[in-house]
Amino acid sequence: MSFRDFLTKLNKEGRLRRVSKEVSPVYDAASIMSELDGSAVYFDRIAGSKIPVAGGFCSSRGLIAESLGIRREEILFTLANAIENRKDPAVVEGGFCQEIIEKDPDLTRLPIFKFVEGDGGKYITSAIAVIKDPALGRNACFHRLMLLDKRRFAARIVENRGTDMALKKAGGELDIAFCIGNTNAVLLAASTSLKSGQDEFSMANALEKTELVKCKTVDLEVPKDCEIVLEGRITKEMRAEGPFLDITGTQDKVREQPVIEIKCITHRKNPIFQTLLPGKWEHRLLMGMPKEPTIYNEVSQVCSCTNVNVTPGGCSWLHAVVQIKKAHADDGKKAIEAAFRGHGSLKHCVVVDEDIDIYDPNDVEWAISTRFQADKNAVIQPGQPGSSLDPSADLCEGKKAVTCKGGIDATIPFDKKDKKFHRGEYKKVNVKDYL
Repeated sequence: MSFRDFLTKLNKEGRLRRVSKEVSPVYDAASIMSELDGSAVYFDRIAGSKIPVAGGFCSSRGLIAESLGIRREEILFTLANAIENRKDPAVVEGGFCQEIIEKDPDLTRLPIFKFVEGDGGKYITSAIAVIKDPALGRNACFHRLMLLDKRRFAARIVENRGTDMALKKAGGELDIAFCIGNTNAVLLAASTSLKSGQDEFSMANALEKTELVKCKTVDLEVPKDCEIVLEGRITKEMRAEGPFLDITGTQDKVREQPVIEIKCITHRKNPIFQTLLPGKWEHRLLMGMPKEPTIYNEVSQVCSCTNVNVTPGGCSWLHAVVQIKKAHADDGKKAIEAAFRGHGSLKHCVVVDEDIDIYDPNDVEWAISTRFQADKNAVIQPGQPGSSLDPSADLCEGKKAVTCKGGIDATIPFDKKDKKFHRGEYKKVNVKDYL
């Protein structure tokens, strides 16, 4: 379901939170979204721009599932299937995103937010970047874009990842396009770390039909149904970028980052600008959920894995709960080690049995309190490569973060079959019969 079709559906059903008053893009709009986090929000009027803004369309698992036409319980397996069974998207003639073509772009007319006090400037959070690696082909991912002036951004390009490696191969300059106002399928695919050379749009196309169109000024393809496309080039110029909020809710540091010059803007008639709220539900779910199938696939190679939750309390990045069907005494510890392989930034992992609700932190804590002994069931891995997003890790500029990883095997001991490890269950009754 396209971004616009999903917005229309939610609006018709009375589930779109509409803000009709004019709102400042500096702090105020983001603060309203924060108060309504978990809901889709639409701003009719943003001061300084004629373009309305919408966000929150993937701020809950329920909204994501609904947009894909599946049940919430099917998300992990749907993503895993799309990763393994990608479908090359068709490139078609013309698309809604090219109804209007602006060859003299002015980025300051876009409703770009400042989110919290301390932000280094206005910046775009929702843009999907598309580049072509000279050796590996098309790649789609997120890049934070800090507005510099009418035609330029400073872009956060993570070192030794897809865009950075392609940029180095190309000699320091590279054509790029940014898509704004995308389907949740495209957002999820662009958030997923596929194997080198695998096209994220082929994963999106496996989730739902995703047709592409050729850009007007660069040799790249973008989803035909997106709202706005910014076509440009990564230059050799560097500028300070940041500080901005990261997924942990803490501020990332200032870095010298590449400048991108925009040559052309194409968009729908009466476009809608999409924004994502940094450090909140959309940011967390888009980063964390795509790691669940990669953890699931690794754990499934060593034991019977039934579900995975990269938890919001762990910033949807650093903690995971893994559910298994235990068949051998060491399955819990094997699952922990496999989970760390499935998500390299994972810091802590809890493994539980099938009777534990992995989405209920109280249930997971109950399993830890009644089924775990630290001297027998803990896995400690000091000096491991970790996440630069973890402020408690050992962080050195230009080097991989170093952390101590910990696993908790909170499954029932394999040789303990007595009832003390199981909860008693009350009989199910219809309370209305007694009131």
